[in-house]
Amino acid sequence: MSMTERVGHLASISLDCPDPDLLAAFYTRLLGLEEAFATPDRAVIALAGAGPMLTLMRVDGHVPPAWPGGPQQQQMHLDVAVEELENSTKSAVALGAALAEHQPAPGQWRVLTDPAGHPFCLTAVRPD
Repeated sequence: MSMTERVGHLASISLDCPDPDLLAAFYTRLLGLEEAFATPDRAVIALAGAGPMLTLMRVDGHVPPAWPGGPQQQQMHLDVAVEELENSTKSAVALGAALAEHQPAPGQWRVLTDPAGHPFCLTAVRPD
C-alpha cells in the first residue's frame, strides 16, 4: 500500500461523558445532528448529519478536562464553524454551553465547554 492510499475513512469522533442523553440533546441542537443509533441502555449514542458521526459514550467516574491546564488536560476538542462569533456564542450558552474563562484569541475563536465539561471552539476563521 502506498502512502497515498487510505486504509479507511473517519466514521466517528467519540466523547466520553457521564450522561450521553444530556450531551446528545446538546449536540443535536448545537450542530443540527440527528440520532443515528443508540445501545439499548443508551450508554452509547451516535449522532449523524455532518460528516463523521459524533458518538457519546457513558463512562462512570468521568472527569472533565481542565482547560487550558490542570490535572486532567484536554486531549482533543471540536472546532465548530460559525458565521459570526457573538450571536453564535450566546446561542451555544443558551443551549447549555459555558464560556471558558481563558480566551486566547476571542476575535477569532471562542472557547466554550459542553454540559459535560469538554472544551470546544466556535470559529469564524476560514481558510483562504
